[in-house]
Amino acid sequence: MREEFSNSKITIKKIIPEHISALSSVIYESRKELVVWMPWCHPDYTIEETIDWVGFQQHAWNDKLEYSFAIFDNTNNKLVGGCGLNQMNWMHNMGNLGYWVGTKHTRKGFASEATKLCAEFGFSELNLNRIEIITAEENIPSQKVAEKVGAKKESLARRRLVVGKKVKDAFVYSLIKEDIIKDYD
Repeated sequence: MREEFSNSKITIKKIIPEHISALSSVIYESRKELVVWMPWCHPDYTIEETIDWVGFQQHAWNDKLEYSFAIFDNTNNKLVGGCGLNQMNWMHNMGNLGYWVGTKHTRKGFASEATKLCAEFGFSELNLNRIEIITAEENIPSQKVAEKVGAKKESLARRRLVVGKKVKDAFVYSLIKEDIIKDYD
């Protein structure tokens, strides 16, 4: 199974222990903005949490639970964020796609490019039938990413996300193979 996907702008690579320092730095620098939308982030986020999460990711990948990637800018090979597939439902061959980009790297196309590559991984390597993107109703930037990659907005799901201690309504977007892989029969 491929663990790295690239295009002219970015490369996504399977999360490995060598990414801990760079990943933790980008999260720490961006925690004020990430805490608003990412349920795993909080104001006191530490490198120890990154170490624990990266350790879990090694097992999660092997156990087919989650597939997490670091996003790298091809111009300087700097880590700028993360993306991945989780909440895998193997009975129906589907999963949830999430993404985040460090604050100083937003509005540069990294999230949408990473979303396309991560979805390509899901369809070509995992043979998924469907990928969902769930974004809080108020999270306009995340909705724009989903729409930019061709995801279809299907519904507003009530009380769908818990972020921090708040329960939020969220839009459900979907991608199917034909949305991402244009030469699919």
